[in-house]
Amino acid sequence: MRLGGIAEKALAGERISFREARALDREADLLTLGRLAHARRLSLHPEGVVTYAVDRNINYTNICVSGCRFCAFYRSEGHPEAYVLDRETLAQKLEETRALGGTHILFQGGLNASLDLAWHEDTVRFIRSFGLQVHGYSPPEIVFFARQAGATIREVIERLVGAGLGSIPGGGAEILTDRVRRRISPGKADSREWLEVMETAHTLGLKTSATMMFGHVESLDDRLAHLIRLRRLQDRTGGFTAFIPWPYQPGAATLPAETRGGVSYLRLLALSRIVLDNFPHVQASWVTQGAHVGQAALHFGADDLGSTMIEENVVAAAGVRNRMGEADMVRLIEEAGFAARQRGPVYGQVVRP
Repeated sequence: MRLGGIAEKALAGERISFREARALDREADLLTLGRLAHARRLSLHPEGVVTYAVDRNINYTNICVSGCRFCAFYRSEGHPEAYVLDRETLAQKLEETRALGGTHILFQGGLNASLDLAWHEDTVRFIRSFGLQVHGYSPPEIVFFARQAGATIREVIERLVGAGLGSIPGGGAEILTDRVRRRISPGKADSREWLEVMETAHTLGLKTSATMMFGHVESLDDRLAHLIRLRRLQDRTGGFTAFIPWPYQPGAATLPAETRGGVSYLRLLALSRIVLDNFPHVQASWVTQGAHVGQAALHFGADDLGSTMIEENVVAAAGVRNRMGEADMVRLIEEAGFAARQRGPVYGQVVRP
């Protein structure tokens, strides 16, 4: 396939196929991919704005039965470092988030069989009582809750929405091919279940994000299959707000890292922006890549710099501890040539006094 023809399609805003995306990844240099992705980004968002969020990533427990090979965060029941967050500690975190101008809580945790669905409903209501939105419970958690409660995925989501859940994060996607999932996370929801949760949430009116954790045992075709499956679901529902890819951070986990470095990240980010033509936003992962690569990502297809992450535990457990305050994030966006705007969990602009 001729690279020039594929590039012309991408620049014209036309959809590219699986085979064309593969050829683009194999033949295009980094700057060509960046140019194509940035053109697509500007066609979607010509106003020159980059959004960001102020929120806190609260992990309600690190006890998990999944045993994913890539995770340095989880602990088994009875481990001296295992925990379930108590209400007093949670309240302190919520008060601090509100005081720092936060709008929502990214609320996720391990697959802990001792916490039933009623516990989660009560906890969502507790968070909402502080005036904060809840962007919570990734698809593997919802699948786990359904199995524990003997309920359907739809019933679990409806109960959580009734308690105040506002949107669902795209965590736990890893790579959406079961060949890969059987190797890295055999105890977690499979690709069909992950997609079912998202489609069900969209039909119930919830917005969700989508993610990809790459750079381990997957192939290029696995990555492209992941993107195409997301694109097909978005064609049906239109419920995804953003796509967030990040490279696997090995830390103390047992899964080897096969792809590392800013160049590999920027290439995948740019390819994602080109392929996911029906996704309104693509988010840069400064948490895993650092501030400077995160800033560069704003010219490789990303129009969102993610969250200030008042608290983050999972990536930190792998030994990666990048941190950025709101003022630093705004400065980084403006130095890249864009206007900074704070957003909420579903990308509505936040208007501050």
